[in-house]
Formats: sequence, structure tokens, C-alpha cells
Amino acid sequence: MNNFQRDGSISNAHVGREFEELAKQYFLKEHGIQLIHNFKLEIGLGNNKKSHSFDLGCEKKKILVECKSHRWTSGDNVPSAKMTVWNEAMYFFYLAPENYKKIFFILRDFSIKRNETLAQYYIRTYIHLIPNSTEIWEYDENEERSHHEKTNNENPFNNILSIITSPMFCCFSQLRFGARGCFGYPDHQQKRPQH
Repeated sequence: MNNFQRDGSISNAHVGREFEELAKQYFLKEHGIQLIHNFKLEIGLGNNKKSHSFDLGCEKKKILVECKSHRWTSGDNVPSAKMTVWNEAMYFFYLAPENYKKIFFILRDFSIKRNETLAQYYIRTYIHLIPNSTEIWEYDENEERSHHEKTNNENPFNNILSIITSPMFCCFSQLRFGARGCFGYPDHQQKRPQH
């Protein structure tokens, strides 16, 4: 089993590439979608466009994937610099064409002290920066499953739970925001700004 911790790794770049490859293999095995690394796409505000490389992508299926294997700090504190990187990824998703599906594929890291995963913290704290139609997938390396959350324009919390079996990852579970709130959070009724 892969371990995406920094300790003992050759470099953070190697950790990132291994995690990207894991995501790429999931899409291929489970959905028959061949994603390519460093997927280039013209993004920008208005008529000002510039080429940007997303971690993974597919022109035919109109999918963009950003992969992050970040964890809580050793003291279970928020990795503030990493959250800035996540915010940047959200901004790139925001600038990308609307007809592309955006998936943020991240490592699931649960804090006993905080009683939430890093993704749950991010969603709770930065939901105002997550573009509409962006999906956040947490990969659980311990149980070999993925939790899947999706936002939408009308109500960012939309309750659906399903299990997908996988010969590669054993089990993936999809968890989307529930109408009663996500992860025990209160209902979220505010309408999000249009992309």
C-alpha cells in the first residue's frame, strides 16, 4: 500500500506524482477514462487566456483533475500553506471552461483531535471559494476507499450515498453533501454565486 507521507519519501514531487498516478489508474480501471498527465488548457478571465497544466485531464470526456496528498501537521494543526495551494486549485477550476467536470482528488487524513478530515475542514472553512460543480474526492489509503462530495448551483448539500466495488481499491464510497448538512454540519441554504 502506498503511503503519501513526506517522511521517508525521496521528495514531495515524487509523493505528488505517485498520488496522481493512483488517481489516473482509478479513472482508467473504474470508468474506462484515459486521463493524461499535465493536461494543458487555456484558462483566464474574459478574453485574457493563458495555457495552464492541470494534474490530469481528458479532452474527450471534458474532465479536469487536481490531486493533493496533503495532511494535517504533526501536531494536528492546519497546514495553512497547503490550504493556500488548495485555494489556488479552486481558482484554476473557476477559470476553466464551464463544460469541464472539475474533480479535486485528495488524500483523506482524519484528525482525532479535531474530529474531522482535512477535506471536511476545508469545505467548512472555504466553501465560499469552491466553484459550482466542483467535486471533492477523498482517497482513504487505510480502508482503500474514496469519499466523494459534489457541490451544485442550487444547494451545495445534496444527500446521496452509494458504494462502488473496485478490484483495484476494494471499495469506493461516494458521499455528496446532504440536504441535512454534511458531516454533521448545519443545513446550508445559501445560494452560491454563479460561475
